[in-house]
Amino acid sequence: MNPFFLTSKSQNPPVSGYSPNPSHLSVRVATSADLLGLTDVLAESFHSRIGVLGWIYPILRLGIYEDLRNRLANSPDYYVCLVAVSSNSTGSSVNQSPITTDVLVGTVEMGLRSPNVWIASRSRQFPYLSNLAVHPEYRRLGVAQQLLSRCELIAKQWGYSQLYLHVLEDNHPAKRLYFKAGYRLAEIDRAWNSMLFGQPKRLFMRKTLKT
Repeated sequence: MNPFFLTSKSQNPPVSGYSPNPSHLSVRVATSADLLGLTDVLAESFHSRIGVLGWIYPILRLGIYEDLRNRLANSPDYYVCLVAVSSNSTGSSVNQSPITTDVLVGTVEMGLRSPNVWIASRSRQFPYLSNLAVHPEYRRLGVAQQLLSRCELIAKQWGYSQLYLHVLEDNHPAKRLYFKAGYRLAEIDRAWNSMLFGQPKRLFMRKTLKT
């Protein structure tokens, strides 16, 4: 069956009135079993369903699914996709055992990038974060911070002392998150679409990792 019509089996619907806390949250490497949950988080985070966008939302969601499937199936050595999973126990009573439901609430990817397409040597590459996303219903609960912290540990295991990412200049919540996490502006990308069409600039940010 086409994933276009599927709902996630790895991510149960959010439990009403429940908010994850650090003791219920775990971060691990994503597997193919997480594909639908990952697709849900990324689609809800980056694409609107308002107006005409609602009509193309299923197509965008399918595109996200296929891109993720290909990256997970063909990932290079220095690549990782992480997921944050929140566990919630419900229904405890004398005659009823607690039922634990795992909800995929966030994700981030990290791989190596080169300063330009002509330089592929690992000595010139750097660890780069992308697709950091937290489901809208689980934001401001420390999920993104835990994902970022795990990426820092992995980057150091890879032998790197700095970590990089991009953020749009008008994405103020993300900028506050990264600044609080220790990222600082490295340079401003002056892309042609920013100059010609007034699109927001991309800020290239860097964090030096503690040894």
